[in-house]
Amino acid sequence: MKRILLILPLFILTISCTKKETKTESKPVYAAFGEKITEESAVSKEVLLEKYKTLKKGDTLAVKVASKINEICQNKGCWMTLDLGNEETAFVKFKDYGFFVPMNAQKRETIIEGKAFVEETSVAELKHYAEDEGKTPEEIAKIIAPKTEYKFLAHGVLISK
Repeated sequence: MKRILLILPLFILTISCTKKETKTESKPVYAAFGEKITEESAVSKEVLLEKYKTLKKGDTLAVKVASKINEICQNKGCWMTLDLGNEETAFVKFKDYGFFVPMNAQKRETIIEGKAFVEETSVAELKHYAEDEGKTPEEIAKIIAPKTEYKFLAHGVLISK
């Protein structure tokens, strides 16, 4: 009986001192470009796509969005395309040509903040961007008409590491 009374407190002490493993939710780590922004209050790509559908040429919308990068300029990283879902994309440039993003960041998660708008892109510009993207001369030759596009002028970008 004395043994039990001696062992029991030791057992309880051992259990209570054992480090309990706790689950912690890991927060994504981002590389920052341009003006300082945070990840809080970003809308989803689906919400942004719905907002784009309500814009007319000349309208702008200040917004922060979380999505995935599709393509990046392979010359400098001076533009990228953002996945909006439903096979839609937004063409993103950076405010005042003031910063670039890494050319290997395709398919990474991103948060961008700036102005969304709708604009027509000329054939010459479309061909230039196709060259930047590394498309073949045959693919570039197929560009024969201007295109109305969803555009975004970002002043700050976060890209997952």
